[in-house]
Amino acid sequence: MIRIAFGAETPLSSARTLAALMIAGSLSACAVGPDYAKPVIDVPSRWSNDKSAQSPKPAELAGWWKKLRDPTLDRLVDEAVAGNLDVASAKARVREARASYNQATGALFPSIDGSASATRSQSAGAAGGRGGAESYGGSSGRISNSLRAGLDASWEVDLFGSNQRNVEATRYSLDAAEDDLRAALVTLIGDIAVNYVDVRSYQARIALARRTAATQRETARLTRAKFEAGSASRVDVANADGQVASTEAGIPTQEAAMAQAIHRLGVLTGRAPNALAGLLTKTAPVPSPRLPLPAGVPADILLSRPDVLAAERRLAEATARIGEAEAALYPSISLTGNVATSGVRLGDLAKNSSISWSFGPSLSVPVFNAGQLRAAVAAAQARRDQQFLALHSSVLVALEEVENAIVALAQERIRYGKLSEAVRNYREAAGLARTLFESGSTSFIEVLDAERSLYSAEDALIQSRVNIAAQYIALNKALGGGWSGAVETAKPVVVDSNTGPRPAAFLRTPSQ
Repeated sequence: MIRIAFGAETPLSSARTLAALMIAGSLSACAVGPDYAKPVIDVPSRWSNDKSAQSPKPAELAGWWKKLRDPTLDRLVDEAVAGNLDVASAKARVREARASYNQATGALFPSIDGSASATRSQSAGAAGGRGGAESYGGSSGRISNSLRAGLDASWEVDLFGSNQRNVEATRYSLDAAEDDLRAALVTLIGDIAVNYVDVRSYQARIALARRTAATQRETARLTRAKFEAGSASRVDVANADGQVASTEAGIPTQEAAMAQAIHRLGVLTGRAPNALAGLLTKTAPVPSPRLPLPAGVPADILLSRPDVLAAERRLAEATARIGEAEAALYPSISLTGNVATSGVRLGDLAKNSSISWSFGPSLSVPVFNAGQLRAAVAAAQARRDQQFLALHSSVLVALEEVENAIVALAQERIRYGKLSEAVRNYREAAGLARTLFESGSTSFIEVLDAERSLYSAEDALIQSRVNIAAQYIALNKALGGGWSGAVETAKPVVVDSNTGPRPAAFLRTPSQ
């Protein structure tokens, strides 16, 4: 550690100090510890589910949620980006990291402190005065005045790069905080989209249940009429009424789940849980994405996934901390200086005879510390290893998430096609069974099975449509798609007022 202190100087001392500063500046170029280099990570050349012979198209991640073609979802995303509390916390961490970086950078420059004092004293003795004090005689003793002003300045010359490594580490930490903010936005937009799709899916399933229950109620009415006419049994009537009740029994559960999704959306936008109930009351279709979705190549996630980028920046920070720890093993030099002036009147402070100054270096060399400094280096190296492994883990997790989403989306689209075919067949079967039952050509059991199978297939079709949207969302999240617009991070959430000097009477006790 090197400290250089200087203040107001004579021309001769200025020249000497300038030379000392030039030497110190040249010494500060020295650095210890490893220099960071981005690691090389092996990733596959293509996604395993990509069987196309053509070159993969790059992923289109900017505003991916807009491809779900739902203006209400677009509005919710905008509101969430502006009001979400987790995002606001991530912004605050960016401000904290930026302040830490500025603080570390400031340690590379000189610091100057000024001081001033004025003293008036009385002592017993004969009248008169001498020395640097103005005195007045009297029967009660001597009264004297003394004025003093000075400057103390210091500068830490970064002989072995400790401060420079600290600046480097805090710069990487700031980068990681900004990547964490983007990761929070990726998660937020994905959560908004998933919960919004859930709301629309529950609305669709509730509407289906009510339509089906109405049809089943009409079938029950017909069955009861046939029973009264003697062409149906009491068992048929009971089965028909039971089927209506069973279908309607699922509606409260779905309404509760829909309310929970609405509440989650309210909280995600930074508002009260029920704040969006009015906006989402009106039923709308389940969002349908534009497919297929290009996924690019695996190497793209090294540049698009903010969590991977944040892990890489933390590895860089941990590497810089090794150099900071190693610098403590070497000698440190401090240069300190001060200038002071004293007198009995203000005019005396400017006289050359009243000015004193000092300037000189000091050297500190580690001699014995029971291995603490070496242990600090070893700890820093171990933390670097942890971050290196965390980076590789984040890459593998990212690859896994993308592969899973690609497979799930592709297979769900196949399932949706089969379910669509099943619904068409079951709808035809239910219509034929009902017609035959009305004409007395078949039993009610055929109608019961046909209507039950149709309802189950239609409900599964809605859930499959939801799964396609959910896997589309998951794939965009896995690829690193998030907010592409500007994000304001400089504005604090809490703005203090009346923070200047004020009488202590205005301060409140903790109990207040």
